[in-house]
Amino acid sequence: MEEEKKLDAQMSRRSLLINAGKCAVGAAGIAAVASALPGFVSKAEAVGGATEKWPWPYVKLDPEKTAEIAYNEWYRVFCGGAVISSVFSQLREKVGEPYKSFPIDGFVFLEGGMAGWGTVCGSNAGANVVSNLIIGPRIAGPDCEHGHSVGADMMDWYSNTALPTFAPREPKQKTAIIQTTSNSPLCHVSVGKWMKSSGFALASPERKDRCARVSASVAHKLVVDLNAWKDGKFIPRSSWTPGKTVGITGQQNCNECHGTNIPAPPMAKTEVKK
Repeated sequence: MEEEKKLDAQMSRRSLLINAGKCAVGAAGIAAVASALPGFVSKAEAVGGATEKWPWPYVKLDPEKTAEIAYNEWYRVFCGGAVISSVFSQLREKVGEPYKSFPIDGFVFLEGGMAGWGTVCGSNAGANVVSNLIIGPRIAGPDCEHGHSVGADMMDWYSNTALPTFAPREPKQKTAIIQTTSNSPLCHVSVGKWMKSSGFALASPERKDRCARVSASVAHKLVVDLNAWKDGKFIPRSSWTPGKTVGITGQQNCNECHGTNIPAPPMAKTEVKK
């Protein structure tokens, strides 16, 4: 009983400190209170959702350094996590919060096209997470439209570029890694075409190194585009708007997999009848 009273008192004090701090001194002051009372309020908790306010600040990064980080991080958190880590780990040092509170390792689930299901390549997903948080979502108005454009351009660039474009200074595999063009942003298509052309199996060290290099290539391109955006010089290249073009969200190369069996969206069927 006595222990329950102590716990209740601690929880009440925790809430009081957070709420009173928010009203009286703002996020900066709350963080200071938090650091002075580590047993009661964590810094992230005290900031009170500051990480949810975005877009986030960005300073220009070195694409080569970023790609090297992504290559090595792939062997720890795989494709999506590697791209995110390559950018956010540097911004943690250069900017601080909110990057320090961002759970980079939580995005390891993007591996293998999201939990191994071979959907969108994790490096594409990671790049979109980064550009979205830094620039903003496409639905936020014209000022944030470039956020969508950076992500969309990445998908388009990934699909139409012979990858990997980046070669690490100290590769973990000495075997030559051939380049292939996926014509798709999807993991299973990209990896499948490379496996067919190279002859290496999914579990081979060569395939793993290929994906590490692809993630590094994406990270390099991402920072090049973010730097251009920061300088006000980013020019969107991708004009693919599937909703307007075909009436449903989709990619450009449906025929490659679906052939003549591409399903028509309900709206398109209605328009045809009219």
